[in-house]
Amino acid sequence: MAVSSSQHLDLEQLNALMESRDPSSVIQWAGAHFGRDLVMTSSFGEQAAVLIHLAGQVMPDIRVIFIDTGYLFPETHQFMEQLRRRLNLNIWTYRTRNDPFGYLRHAREKDPAGRNDISACCAANKNEPTERAFSEMQPKAWLRGIRREQAQIRKNAAHIEWSPRYNCYAVSPLLNWTRRDVGVYLKRHDLPWHPLVEKGYLSIGCNPLACTRPVRPGEDPRSGRWAGTGRLECGINSLDSAKL
Repeated sequence: MAVSSSQHLDLEQLNALMESRDPSSVIQWAGAHFGRDLVMTSSFGEQAAVLIHLAGQVMPDIRVIFIDTGYLFPETHQFMEQLRRRLNLNIWTYRTRNDPFGYLRHAREKDPAGRNDISACCAANKNEPTERAFSEMQPKAWLRGIRREQAQIRKNAAHIEWSPRYNCYAVSPLLNWTRRDVGVYLKRHDLPWHPLVEKGYLSIGCNPLACTRPVRPGEDPRSGRWAGTGRLECGINSLDSAKL
């Protein structure tokens, strides 16, 4: 069934239904409705194995969009390769158009461990390749791994939303899961956390300390992202534009 706008689905009715569904059921619905036009995104962060494993039960060959910003932790690349081999993943890597060192020089970022302009770096090295991926692949819908408990900005998210920015539906099967639910699923299926979790990184993005740092005892799991800036998102999950 081809879909090209939010008018083709009754989102209010669907989302009322999906609130009582478990993640597997949400993914099964998406797979049945969108078929090969369903993709997923993964940053291969701390809990990435959960959604990847769930999606693979429904669509073993689903295309997984991975954005290589040029500034990811080496452990993230290792984790991606570990999961790719174990789960036979169909990963589509989209890279920044910038040379990482060249970008720092051009942007007058003198300290590789920090960013004077975090928004500009995210726009150039994370959001641009994401938008390029969706423009080239033209999916009808994509699975994303956000959860409501992760951040205030995500509390009002719905399971199925229309994204004018990406011209497709955003499907969020894990919305109602807690961190404990994630941990239980990983343990039940003998799946790994990102290797940096054991070092205190509970939300993992790019490696400058301005973007990702370990979380201190008692802090919110996402407090290590853009610490002290008030920033909550990189922009990838913003449905209308990258600006927050």
